[in-house]
Amino acid sequence: MRTHSSGLVVEPSTTPRRCRNKKHSQQVDPTIVEKPVVTMANTRTMVELLQAPTVGYGDAIVIPAILAENFELKHGLLNLVTSKQFCGFKKEDPHAHIRWFNKITSTIKYKDVPNSSIKLMLFPFSIEGAAQIWLKKEPPRSIVTWEDLVSKFINQFFPPLKTTNLRNEITNFQQRFDESFCEAWERFKDLLRGCSHHGFTELHQIDTFYNSLTSTDQDSLNAAAGGNLLTKTPKDALTLIENKSKVRTLRNRPVVVKVSTNTSTSGLSPDVAALTDDVKALLLKNTTPPPASVKAVKESCVTCGGPRPYYQCLATDGNASGYQDNIQAYVSAAAVNYNQGNAGHRPPSVAHQVRPPGFPPFQNN
Repeated sequence: MRTHSSGLVVEPSTTPRRCRNKKHSQQVDPTIVEKPVVTMANTRTMVELLQAPTVGYGDAIVIPAILAENFELKHGLLNLVTSKQFCGFKKEDPHAHIRWFNKITSTIKYKDVPNSSIKLMLFPFSIEGAAQIWLKKEPPRSIVTWEDLVSKFINQFFPPLKTTNLRNEITNFQQRFDESFCEAWERFKDLLRGCSHHGFTELHQIDTFYNSLTSTDQDSLNAAAGGNLLTKTPKDALTLIENKSKVRTLRNRPVVVKVSTNTSTSGLSPDVAALTDDVKALLLKNTTPPPASVKAVKESCVTCGGPRPYYQCLATDGNASGYQDNIQAYVSAAAVNYNQGNAGHRPPSVAHQVRPPGFPPFQNN
C-alpha cells in the first residue's frame, strides 16, 4: 500500500543561528588596517598667533538669565548704591557693608526677577579701590550665587587674624574711668557688632560686661535686678541692662574735679576725700619753695653818710659834677702811681683841682 505525503510545508525558521564557536566570531580580519587621523594644518600667520587672546575675559560674577521683559536698572538706584562704597580699608567693616547693601536691595522689586540676581548685578557698583581690584582678580565665572559672593568677600576683608583680635578685645573689655554705664554698654555692643561671628553666648556676654563694670555700677545693676543680677535669666538680664542704659542722668558719669591744695573735702565721700588728701599732699611735696627775697641796696653818700648818692650830697654845694670828675681822676692817678711805686705822687693835671670833702690831702715828695 502506497501512502501519500500529507502535503505539510515546513517554513524555515527566521531566528538566527547561534554561533557554535564564539572565538571564531570575535576574530578580527587581519586585512583591515586602521588609517591615522589627519589634522588640519594651522594656516594662521605669525602675527595672528602672537596676538593677545580675546576669550577668557569673562567677569567673575555669573548673572542668571532674566526672563522679564523691558527690565532696566534706574540711574537713581545706581547713584544710591555708589553713595557708600566699600574701599577695603582696615577700619572698614565688611559685615556692615553687606548689611547696608541688603537693606538697599531689599526695597527693589521687579516682576519675574529674583532679588539675588539684582544683588549680583549691583554689588560691583558698591565697591571701589582695593575691593574692586580683588573682584577683578577672581577667576572668571567663579561666583554663581549671592552666597558665594558674600563668603568670598568676607573672607577677603575679614581674615581670621582680625577675628581673633576682636574676640580678645571683647573678652578683655573694661569700663573706662570717665565712662558712664550707658557709654560702656554702647561701646561693648559696638565690639559685638564688629565681630558678628564671635560665637559668644548671651550668658558669656553678660558675664563679661558685668565683670568689667566698676563697683558702683555693679551695685546699681544688682539693685535694679532686685538684689542680685544672677537671679535673672540671660534674656531678662539683657533687657534690664538695656533699660538701665537708656536712663541718662548725671549720676551715671563719674565726677572728675580739679584738685588743688586749697580744695575742701567736707562735702565729698570718704573714699574721694582720702584720695583728695593724698593728691594735696603730693602737690605740697612737689611744690618748690619761693626764692629768697633780696633786700634792695640803699645808696649812701661817701661824703656825709646820708641816704643819697655822693653826687647829690648837700655838702658839695651843687658841684656834684666837678666832684664826680675829681673822684675819677684821683682814682686813675692813684692806680698809676701805685703801679709805678710812688704812692704819694700827685699828677700836675689834678694838683689844683678841688678834692672831695673827706679825702685826705696828698703830699708831693
